[in-house]
Amino acid sequence: MASSVMSTSSRSSGPQPPAAVSATGLRKSYGDKVVLDGIDLRVPAGSVFALLGPNGAGKTTAVNILSTLIAADGGQAQVAGHDVATAPDGVRAAIGVTGQFSAVDGLITGEENMLLMADLHHLSRGERRRTAAELLERFDLVDAARKPAATYSGGMKRRLDIAMTLVGSPRVIFLDEPTTGLDPRARHTMWQIIRELVSDGVTVFLTTQYLDEADELADRIAVLNDGRIAAEGSAEELKRLIPGGHVRLRFTDPAAYQHAASALRETTLPDSRLRPGRAIPVDESLALQIPSDGSQRELRSILDRLDAAGVEADELTVHTPDLDDVFFALTGSAATLPDQPKENAR
Repeated sequence: MASSVMSTSSRSSGPQPPAAVSATGLRKSYGDKVVLDGIDLRVPAGSVFALLGPNGAGKTTAVNILSTLIAADGGQAQVAGHDVATAPDGVRAAIGVTGQFSAVDGLITGEENMLLMADLHHLSRGERRRTAAELLERFDLVDAARKPAATYSGGMKRRLDIAMTLVGSPRVIFLDEPTTGLDPRARHTMWQIIRELVSDGVTVFLTTQYLDEADELADRIAVLNDGRIAAEGSAEELKRLIPGGHVRLRFTDPAAYQHAASALRETTLPDSRLRPGRAIPVDESLALQIPSDGSQRELRSILDRLDAAGVEADELTVHTPDLDDVFFALTGSAATLPDQPKENAR
């Protein structure tokens, strides 16, 4: 990766799972505009990988290169074991792509859309009928199958779009902004569909601006900014890159509060940002705020010190940065989403 990349990957002596998608030094420019500036990617098979970034960051360009729709200017990439430049037919046979804009033809029925896609995959007459029927049932579209797709809701069109993508039994699916414009119920339905695909062994490469979507679905997340991968890791690993996490302890007994404050002030926790004097009284609410990354180790250390002092908090709350904070810190762009909860009461 470029030198600016922050990676939270842990090194392991064991073998890594095979990569369904990999790229090294991928570059793409349009005139003087550098869209991808040497990005590296590795997506393990059977996982969900989310590529985040502000508008114009190059997310769709990356998907278009990996799905062989456009050529890269430099670098190498493989999808499902096939080189995108030298074996594009092998890549196309192994993938499905659902773009930002629906590929559904609104002038024909949902069933006809499915049969048309089956024809494009050269399925036999019996296979095309069976495949279409199975997928329409799987995506709860049987009742609407013989209605024009133009009459479908946004969520129904998106489900039909993905059903059409699955006609060829792809091993890797690229979902480019799959829930844009959907209402919350339709978005959650789409999330469940994605989980089911992965449970069947499909690899999902997801681009999205919905940070809660990436948080909910992705095994690993990469943040793309100014043509480079700014950071990569699991959602929890990325959140720990951002300062501001803390544990808040509230007491109803003033004496317990004072004992806890003394115990935590006098103790230095190993490998922790808590140092003597860092337990801070909050107003007059008998609360202490202790810097913490929210990890189990740090939380256990704090509670062990309280147990040793014979003190029990009446309320413990862990505050951790969310992906909105990560996105803003890494890209300088405010996320276009409702705020995510930053407190998890324990």
